[in-house]
Amino acid sequence: MTFPAVRIPEQPKRPTLEGNVAVREGRRLSFAEYGSPRGPALVWMHGTPGARRQIPVDARRYAEEAGIRIIGIDRPGIGSSTPHLYPNILDWTEDLVLLLEALAIEDLSVVGLSGGGPYALAAGVALPDRVHGVGVLGGVAPTRGADAADGGPIQLAVHAAPLISAARVPLGVALTGVIRGVKPLAGPALDLYAAVQPPGDKTLLGRPEFKAMFLDDLLNGSRFQTSAPLSDLVLFTRDWGFRLEDVKVPVRWWHGDDDHIVPFRHGQHCVERLPDATMTVIDGESHLGGLGVAKQVMDELIGLRPAAGSGE
Repeated sequence: MTFPAVRIPEQPKRPTLEGNVAVREGRRLSFAEYGSPRGPALVWMHGTPGARRQIPVDARRYAEEAGIRIIGIDRPGIGSSTPHLYPNILDWTEDLVLLLEALAIEDLSVVGLSGGGPYALAAGVALPDRVHGVGVLGGVAPTRGADAADGGPIQLAVHAAPLISAARVPLGVALTGVIRGVKPLAGPALDLYAAVQPPGDKTLLGRPEFKAMFLDDLLNGSRFQTSAPLSDLVLFTRDWGFRLEDVKVPVRWWHGDDDHIVPFRHGQHCVERLPDATMTVIDGESHLGGLGVAKQVMDELIGLRPAAGSGE
């Protein structure tokens, strides 16, 4: 008797460079690099949950072809980054500066997926002379102050914020234990998750290279700890430490019009309040739609860099 061959998704290529950088208070941030080590730098901030390898295979391949240097950064409490809760999102940029110095990066572009969006915007506020442009892919909107957007699933985190904040450490330990326990079932679990998603995300998660990327990122990032998503939720429900009007650098925002996690109207809400922003609607796509247009995102942001010899 013969059985049909089972197709095993090709494993994503390992980063060209991966390691840790010392930051404030004796902590460390872990990172992963792809593409050209001497190309223009693009820092990629992962979603919630996620880790430093949550970068589409298409983006990694294009970085090699176009000579772009992509750097994925683990937020505190995921991968090898020391657990830490910032007082607000803007405060993280002081650690970013130290990482950029360690990697000899003078200027950069920043991309943020979903929960990485607020961190990308914060980089534009803190480093306006070094950040040429910010790309946001279905980014989370503020929940406090004049910039707050009403509704959406993020309101669950707003209501649960006191509990999450008080129990963040034990919850993180418990979450890590659960993920370790189900690692052998990670592939089928991702398939089950994809099966109940809107058509856009279901199609994307059904592509072997995206599934392999998500599994590699999840299993690698959660090897030691998984408290970063909880810290993200706490920070999203606080004042971010800046207003949207403070983001003076160009922002390019991509958002699926069928996004079921961060409502499309939240993206519109933010773009209306950012001084220099444009919205690209990803027709028929849901929350992960931005990952499917990685080449367009990278081209747009690298195109915002001043031309060589322009003196800017």
